[in-house]
Amino acid sequence: MPPFRSSFTVRSAAWLRRRDLAAFESVAGRHWPGAEPLLPRLSRSANHGLLWFGAAAGMAALGGSPRARRAALRGVASLAVASAAINTVGKSVVRRKRPVLDTVPVIRRLKRQPFTTSFPSGHAASAAAFATGVALESKGWGAVVAPVAAAVIASRVYTGVHYPSDVLAGAALGAGAAFALRGVVPTRGQLSAPGRPPTDAPVLPTGEGLVVVVNQESGSAAAATSLLRNALPLAEVVECAPADLRGALEEAAERCLALGVCGGDGTINRAAAVAAAHKLPLAVFPGGTLNHFAYDLGIETVQDAAAALASGSAVRVDLGRVRPGPDGPGGADGCFVNAFSLGVYPELVRTREHWAPRIGGWPAGVLAAFEALRGKSPLEAELQGRRRRLWLVFAGNGTFERMGPMPGRRHNMADGLLDVRVVHGGRTPGLRLLAAAVAGPLTRSPVHAAVRRHRIRLSGLVPGTPYAYDGEVAHSGTELMIDKLPEALTVYCPMSHDHMTTL
Repeated sequence: MPPFRSSFTVRSAAWLRRRDLAAFESVAGRHWPGAEPLLPRLSRSANHGLLWFGAAAGMAALGGSPRARRAALRGVASLAVASAAINTVGKSVVRRKRPVLDTVPVIRRLKRQPFTTSFPSGHAASAAAFATGVALESKGWGAVVAPVAAAVIASRVYTGVHYPSDVLAGAALGAGAAFALRGVVPTRGQLSAPGRPPTDAPVLPTGEGLVVVVNQESGSAAAATSLLRNALPLAEVVECAPADLRGALEEAAERCLALGVCGGDGTINRAAAVAAAHKLPLAVFPGGTLNHFAYDLGIETVQDAAAALASGSAVRVDLGRVRPGPDGPGGADGCFVNAFSLGVYPELVRTREHWAPRIGGWPAGVLAAFEALRGKSPLEAELQGRRRRLWLVFAGNGTFERMGPMPGRRHNMADGLLDVRVVHGGRTPGLRLLAAAVAGPLTRSPVHAAVRRHRIRLSGLVPGTPYAYDGEVAHSGTELMIDKLPEALTVYCPMSHDHMTTL
């Protein structure tokens, strides 16, 4: 390196150190009204990420929407990536000593001084990573979290444990970690517009001409119903017990321009069959525990569905079909909007539904998974004409794409295809099911096969074998045919995620 260039670099570094020290002393000598009792406590609360874990838990519990839960999860994941980068690489690259505290008033100093190197600031990295991760998933929640993150970042200089350059570098690394994670696991807003054929539907801005049937026992139906009445004041709302759903839906279909339904996927399944039979558009208001169908359509709140009704935005989607249906030969075919499954999953569904009212949905799911796999043997059936031992046969209505390493959603619900997953028989169902979950959406292995088909045929079944469709459990005869009814259903659907509520 030429001498003049080396000299320039040394002078520049010295100038930056002087400016950094001057900025630190300026902050130390400045009186910030109200900051002395607040910022040191806020700085301590962020130790080990506890403040951000608490914020994420509060968002998930009180946010009331899947967007809030996704934002909380992405914020925590971004924080984890930033912390790993700072602690394994960042702190060891620049061995900078902490600032001298002589100019910092005693009342501001932390009771326990950190002993790690000063550059970069881990607290600033965690705060910026969490706030950026939240904002990438939800602008509204990002606006709530950002001032708190900024205060934590400022508190590290205010309490004298970091130079300004330490927190600026940490904040930049934290934000970068959040964007890097987004490159691996896309946000919902990054996903391309679903490839669904748009269609015409009645424009119903006030809900006049809409009859909404509400399953009173669905997970979040009560809260959704209150929002629904406010958003669509002229809609007719019919609340009924699960046993009365079919009759209420048939009666509503006789007197409406559009049929609405509020409940979980099992409730939506029944409404979809009635709407398709009567050639009516369906308005879906998520009111269940999981709401897979609604979320894949971009409907996460009552307001999303109301916005689609106000603009008349609708799409055509396929219906999955099971023949013979749950009533046996001669009865109506079974329809599904999400998935059909055979094997251990129907037993899991049955056990989960039994325990969910007593201990809650997620604990019931864990218990059900344990019970479903304990001491079970694979079923035997002919799949596409070949005799096999099987732990699981899954047929999704449309192809389920992945979001990075995470299970994904359906971008096209009118592709005419079944997403078929098969877990072959063996002695270790738990390990095989885990391998199937980790494997890609379209793979072949001795354990797991995943393909796309227009139809599949299962024969040689033991009569009474349980199967599940959209969370409902029925029992088979000796043979089942699973195929699709292409574009059989019209559903109101917001055409862009950009117009959805952000908080």
